[in-house]
Amino acid sequence: MGLSKRIFFPILTALSAILSVAIFSLPVLGSETTTADTVTQMNVWQAIVLGFVQGATEFIPISSTAHLKAVPVLLGWGDPGVAFSAMIQLGSIGAVLWYFWGLLTEVIGGALAALKRSDYQDNNFKIAVGIAVGTLPIVFFGLLIKVFFEDFYENSVRSMTMIAFASILMSVLMGMAEKLGSRKRNFDKLSTRDGILMGFGQLLAIVPGASRSGSTITTGLFMGLERETAAKFSFLLGIPAITLPGIVGLKDLVETDLGNINSLIPLIAGLISSAIFSYLAIAWLLSFLKTRSNWIFVWYRLIFGIAILGLISAGILQNI
Repeated sequence: MGLSKRIFFPILTALSAILSVAIFSLPVLGSETTTADTVTQMNVWQAIVLGFVQGATEFIPISSTAHLKAVPVLLGWGDPGVAFSAMIQLGSIGAVLWYFWGLLTEVIGGALAALKRSDYQDNNFKIAVGIAVGTLPIVFFGLLIKVFFEDFYENSVRSMTMIAFASILMSVLMGMAEKLGSRKRNFDKLSTRDGILMGFGQLLAIVPGASRSGSTITTGLFMGLERETAAKFSFLLGIPAITLPGIVGLKDLVETDLGNINSLIPLIAGLISSAIFSYLAIAWLLSFLKTRSNWIFVWYRLIFGIAILGLISAGILQNI
């Protein structure tokens, strides 16, 4: 185990370098990449299907962003776009609030009570601060991309090639976390430091295909958290991280054609579908991780990434 930990950081550095090269070489490699003008209007049936895809993959560590891009492209529907994808993510927020309402009220209420009595060692206070501070990195870099690099992100980073690379690299990291993680700490042992570190791990989710839940659960496992605890904390940390892009997506849609009934009805259908299937996915994953490992997701991500690259190479799938 000692040797494995010593070689982990050089491997992680190498993987990060590869990922960085992949991101910034995409404008050259992705000659078939199209522009944001290829974003298409979804009908009600398509929105329900995409709501299912969003709900089934947001909290399971296989990347909802990757599947929301890959599934409609594979089905010939085109790219639903960042705004639509972000909006139906709000259905997932509704589901996580619904599922964890009791835990959320306990954490927030306990944190406020601890603040009043200046008990900064209280566990609920540490968790609340960890979630708040852990959200700052992705908010900062998300805004940075939105303001300065939106065109590059939309037209190049969200390409199918990037999704494939990110999925493969995250499968490697998740597999390493399964091997190296001690899995000794439960929810009662969480600290502010865990929220901060998991927040930085969440930054990987900016890259489509990396997966917000995948990156945070993987980070949690590296920090020695139990699988179920890592997943539960990942879901709580995801509330602000998923809500903010959804609000931005709402603004973008309002500025375009949200008032069009032909756009509004599919959006509502997608939101409802996303909420239902997100709730079911949360319940399933927490039950699954009580007795099982993440290896099924490791292998799925690896196969998913390789399959996308194969389809692109064969000319079956466009690199949009």
